[in-house]
Amino acid sequence: MSLTPFLDKLPIPRVLAPLRRDKCSTYYEVEMREFFHQFHSELPPTKVWGYEGQVPGPTIEVEEGETTLIQWKNNLPDKHFLPVDHTLHGCHESMPEVRTVVHLHDANVPPDSDGYREAWYTNGFKKCGPCFTRKVYEYPNHQPATTLWYHDHAIGITRLNVYAGLAGMYIIRDKNEKYLNLPSGIYEVPLVIQDKSFNPDGSLFYPTNVQNPPPEYPEVSITPGFAGDTIIVNGKAWPYLEVEQRKYRFRILNGSNERFYRIKLDSGQSFIQIGSDGGFLRKPVWLDEFVIGPAERMDMIVDFTNQPVGARIKMTNSARTPFDFGAPPDPNTDGLIMEFRVIARTSEDTSVIPERLNCIKDYDVCFAEKVRDITLDVGADQYGRLLFKLNDCEFMDYITEDPIVGDLEMWRIINPGLGVHPLHIHQVQFRVLDRIPFDTAAYAQTGQLRFTGEPEPPNENETGWKDTVQAYPGHVTRLLMRFGPYLGRYVYHCHILEHEDHDMMRPLEVKPPEHCHQTDQPF
Repeated sequence: MSLTPFLDKLPIPRVLAPLRRDKCSTYYEVEMREFFHQFHSELPPTKVWGYEGQVPGPTIEVEEGETTLIQWKNNLPDKHFLPVDHTLHGCHESMPEVRTVVHLHDANVPPDSDGYREAWYTNGFKKCGPCFTRKVYEYPNHQPATTLWYHDHAIGITRLNVYAGLAGMYIIRDKNEKYLNLPSGIYEVPLVIQDKSFNPDGSLFYPTNVQNPPPEYPEVSITPGFAGDTIIVNGKAWPYLEVEQRKYRFRILNGSNERFYRIKLDSGQSFIQIGSDGGFLRKPVWLDEFVIGPAERMDMIVDFTNQPVGARIKMTNSARTPFDFGAPPDPNTDGLIMEFRVIARTSEDTSVIPERLNCIKDYDVCFAEKVRDITLDVGADQYGRLLFKLNDCEFMDYITEDPIVGDLEMWRIINPGLGVHPLHIHQVQFRVLDRIPFDTAAYAQTGQLRFTGEPEPPNENETGWKDTVQAYPGHVTRLLMRFGPYLGRYVYHCHILEHEDHDMMRPLEVKPPEHCHQTDQPF
């Protein structure tokens, strides 16, 4: 479908007001419902699902240490409007077709508020999953200023629910952020980047199967990944934003199912990155372009001060899909993201780009109490379909990761050449230590690691706190993390949503100090 780019103005998601606030907590109710949304003025309204009747959902803003209570209310229909694969775990015919559970991505929360994939529930809580325990989630927000996001996490249909529209931003603020004097107010702009495809009638397209499926494949079958041909920012296809001749702060979220973006400005301007998943970097990093994987967030400043009034600056994407070996982007469709239109400054710009942003405590690998190897694997399921796994296990296999609360652990993510996977670990933020190349052929034959080069330090903009890491093929990506303060059941998984639904997700159990590292109980 041919649509004119840069025709519609960029919407700014509204900030959600709480229903009540007292000295102990702030309380919200957030409704999930079906409605029609216009992604482009040349498209008819499209059926979507969204939080509070908008796509993306409203932004929730809180202060560090402010206890936030949210009841996520499922008011969705009983039937999905996207193709459900009933062969996936948790999706068989006797299960309710529409289930939801919200995960606040990168929040350090108790396990019963983490959005565990089997803690799902249906409209009005009529039916609930085996791990459902509470209707109102509690978020302590004991984290420094950062950009989180909330999205659906229901078992077997996460890819469908997020693609349907169930995602939004969640921002934590603190005193340090105010002290830094960054661009703020209307000059601080969230950018939720996703991709969609549309049928001729304007409805959302999502594939029911792979192209030319073998006869043994189910009629509706999950695909190894899906990328749309239309880039959506804040719910609009290829929008434009008028920017004054001054500095702007952009909180960028990649909310796509599988698509990576390699982003640059056609004016040649630099992005100045000030933060990543877990908050501010130590100091700003100047970038001509950057790669952002699914679920990653990047906090950027762009200075339009010296751009002439009337300039039109395109934000472009050059990443292949699947990343980074698939088809190159079309310069007229998925190679375009949005446009900035420069207008005269209306007031003095007193914001600054600080030389220092944050103090970040380093972890010393010598003090790691546990080293874990996490392998990325691919095989086949009972139908012969590609099945991506972690440690060659499916979600319902035995728990193999049982960190002790407070222990420092090093995880070695071993990718034998399966493309780049964005690995997300719940409950913790981690530091990327390095990536080490290894002989993938020898590893395939013997299962032993034979390193072929020196450790490669993380990119400068990866040196802050992270919750999602790009695990490169042919490399061991080493992470350092300390679990806690909460005990209980969490997960880690690939954040390509088609992969986590089938079946690249594993449970982990945070144990008290007296617990032995050996786990002999089934999930």
